Amino acid sequence: MSDAERGPDVATNRAARFSYEIVETFEAGIVLTGTEVKSLRDGKARLQDSYAAIEDGQVFLRGAYIPPYPPARDNHEPERPRKLLMHRWEIERLIGRMQRKGLTLIPTRLYFKGRRAKVELALARGKQQQDKRRQIRDRDVARDIEREVKHRNR
Repeated sequence: MSDAERGPDVATNRAARFSYEIVETFEAGIVLTGTEVKSLRDGKARLQDSYAAIEDGQVFLRGAYIPPYPPARDNHEPERPRKLLMHRWEIERLIGRMQRKGLTLIPTRLYFKGRRAKVELALARGKQQQDKRRQIRDRDVARDIEREVKHRNR
């Protein structure tokens, strides 16, 4: 799916790309109440410290924060577990890969595709502290080189 067909991201989990090595990504639908959808359409949500868990053959999103919708009278619980919609064969594949390779399932992005809310899940492996330091060092070196090249071309 191209970025033009998908709406803008409602929430991204930028810390996930830093703390985890992304192995594979999946798209899942999400079961929401009306006030949650309205709050997401306002662009308010937070995915930091959230994760996906598989329980009884179903996938649930835990720790995601969707704030209450102020005009609504009966609001939702902001951090309730939300069911994710995936095909059974995708869930079975996830279970196998998570058990065999010691991977975890984290949400990286929350967005609308047409009228439906979607979550991008990543099968990820935790990074070691030295890997994080190496990534920061490489990024700083690339930034310095870019700055030098830009400065020389003036």
